Amino acid sequence: MRPEVQAFVAGGPLPDRDADEEEIDRRVKQLEAISGPVTSDEAHALAGCFGPDDCYGVAWSLLHLIATSPGPVPPVPPPGTASGEWHRTLYNRWGATLDASGP
Repeated sequence: MRPEVQAFVAGGPLPDRDADEEEIDRRVKQLEAISGPVTSDEAHALAGCFGPDDCYGVAWSLLHLIATSPGPVPPVPPPGTASGEWHRTLYNRWGATLDASGP
């Protein structure tokens, strides 16, 4: 895994909308340091970095980066009632396909 991906993942989930501007800017810079396409392993690690909301659109940028991966990012759990639109989009792209194909 590339160092810039490791650094982003080490930062944990994206902050929510209540985070201070400096924290959000720091995470945006970390994300922008990652060039696509990402490997399946990188995409899987990045998929664990979504926070509780869209973080002023940063979650969508993360989703688009993950989508540069050449294949599915298992496991993508089914979205719950509190899941964000990004989770439903990621699940619809890969999770639902994996569920349909069976174990």
